[in-house]
Amino acid sequence: MPGEFNAITDVPGVLVGHHQRLGRGWATGTTAVLVPGQAVGAVDQRGGAPGTRETDLLAPENLVQRVDAICLSGGSAYGLAAADGVVRWLGERQRGFPVGTRPFEVVPIVPAAVVFDLPRGDWGNRPDATFGYAACEAATAGPIAQGTVGAGTGAQVGSLKGGVGTASERVGEFTVGVLAVVNAAGEAVRSRTGEPLAADHAEPGEFGVTRWPRRAVDLGGTAEAKDLNTTIGVVATDAELSKAEARRLAVAAQDGLARAVRPAHTMYDGDTVFALATGARPLAEGAGRLGGEREARRAAALDGLCSAAAGVFTRAMVHGVLQATSVAGLRAYRDVWPEAFGD
Repeated sequence: MPGEFNAITDVPGVLVGHHQRLGRGWATGTTAVLVPGQAVGAVDQRGGAPGTRETDLLAPENLVQRVDAICLSGGSAYGLAAADGVVRWLGERQRGFPVGTRPFEVVPIVPAAVVFDLPRGDWGNRPDATFGYAACEAATAGPIAQGTVGAGTGAQVGSLKGGVGTASERVGEFTVGVLAVVNAAGEAVRSRTGEPLAADHAEPGEFGVTRWPRRAVDLGGTAEAKDLNTTIGVVATDAELSKAEARRLAVAAQDGLARAVRPAHTMYDGDTVFALATGARPLAEGAGRLGGEREARRAAALDGLCSAAAGVFTRAMVHGVLQATSVAGLRAYRDVWPEAFGD
């Protein structure tokens, strides 16, 4: 079952903040996922057009084991500058990888990824460091705003408006949460019926839909540029994982992405999923010889988390589509099929 908020913030210690500008030539934003207690980080990147920062350090063989935040932003490669603001915000609070003897001698670890949303606003209007800093200032636990907010402000999915979505699931004593910025080149909805491709993943009553429509709509020509995209996101858990195990979680979440849009991971997508493991709960306890019972229990527990990660990422993407609102002539699902919500 989902957690209390059905959000990534159901994972204790995970905070989320958005900052965006919409209107007067602006349609973009930034989302910061903060872990004040740090978390083991990993990443899985697919597709042919990624825009990322600080992803190599997440490889299991590299020095840094834990990260302080993940920055997700619009603005394509320009928007990577938003991570500078997240780094500054963390540095002011003495959070980061220690590189000296004094408390302020730290380097905040902030991997980042961006989506392509440049056609939504005027050229030159894209996130900078002030966006990342403001997103950190807004970060909180509890419910998360979804749809046309933060990094999803100018997002597009196929022929429809995309956006930010989130979801969670309890897996025994663990929690798995996801935040996704839905901006895929592929379609997320069957235009001949109006039903999302992943509608069957919903928990009872989860999507707030009265009934799925059964009405065909020609969506062609609604998008100014539908072939440069990228879906990005974060999957988090309170389980204690190594960097290699956390990467398996990110890999599984990409499977959920592929369930929600078709096609997925194209040459025009830079689909990137980060994983965070806060380590609050041991993955497997008890003694056992190498390759024996304890290792088998650990593998089984990790497999359960990975299965959940795929399903939760899929649900988060549906939320991102359903919660989006129209921007700059790009129609949103709820405007095309209002009957789904009883309108």
